[in-house]
Amino acid sequence: MKKMLTVLLLSVVSAVLAACGGSEENTGGDKPKKLVISTWGFADDFFQEEVYKPFEEEHNVEIVQEIGNNADRLNKVRIGNSDVDVIFLSDYYAQQGINDGLFEKVDRSKLTNVDKIYDAAKAPLGEEYGPAYTIAQFGIAYNPDEVEKEITGWTDLWNSELQDKITIPSITSTAGPMFLDAASKVSGSAEFNEDQAFTQMEKLMPNVVKEYSQTSEFVNMFSQGEIVAGPIMEMYFASIQEAVPNAKFVSPKEGGYAVMNTVNVVKGSDQKELAEEFINYMLSNEVQEKSAKNKIDSPVNTEVELTEEEAKGLTYGEDVIKSLNTLDMKFVNEQSKTWIDRWNRELIK
Repeated sequence: MKKMLTVLLLSVVSAVLAACGGSEENTGGDKPKKLVISTWGFADDFFQEEVYKPFEEEHNVEIVQEIGNNADRLNKVRIGNSDVDVIFLSDYYAQQGINDGLFEKVDRSKLTNVDKIYDAAKAPLGEEYGPAYTIAQFGIAYNPDEVEKEITGWTDLWNSELQDKITIPSITSTAGPMFLDAASKVSGSAEFNEDQAFTQMEKLMPNVVKEYSQTSEFVNMFSQGEIVAGPIMEMYFASIQEAVPNAKFVSPKEGGYAVMNTVNVVKGSDQKELAEEFINYMLSNEVQEKSAKNKIDSPVNTEVELTEEEAKGLTYGEDVIKSLNTLDMKFVNEQSKTWIDRWNRELIK
């Protein structure tokens, strides 16, 4: 009897140990992978709940964010002080990353949703690199209660009635080169002409209170009445209108500019396939529609359908996208140092 009890006890212990061992093995096998995303951090609650969480649950992955502006985040990758897998950047900064060899070449066969997006967004910096997941418009915001003449285009910002009443983007910002190009157009040049652009900018400076490098500066100056107009990205207009309800956003008659926010895989990532899956997910109907209807990002997925009210404040529709001017970001980055030096020498006084 004792022998039978001993055998039974040993069997139970063995079973328990085996179960424990199996449990540890399964836990290890189910441990979530980690995907590090470098992004701006705006609308974080929305992205955490509506975008990241569903992806995490479907792919058994933990998403970790690195937050900051374009320049700081790109520099962290550049100096190797980061373990980022996926990086969100405006096209201006993404081109710098490409020039420095910081991104992996994407496998386009994995990006099945690319076929659903606007042509302009598919490969803004070349087929080997990531698409634009949203396109914003760079235009003009103004307070109609504080100006005598309606503002309809870039040329109107040169009106002498706006002396000491506008702001412009810094040349080192994403929008800076776009506004320099706009100045060239105002000068009458069909193609970009650097000398004419800077001559035209000199004429504008009496109207400029100060430059802005962050959107929050624009919003603060506008809400406090320090400025009545200035070039701004449409995606930030909601914040301006919250402060000044009568504010208007204008798509300039000479054409607004397409600001493309891209998403790329960082070179050396050990999660390249998962990163490409995430990029494809960002282009999906589900994510694009939720982002648009929550007024977070303008959709590039052409299958997303919005009502007139839902589309308000967004860069939406093929006709709108086709009307926007685009810059050659490779050329812009090649000329960037020259423009910055000349800007500081000739315009900052």
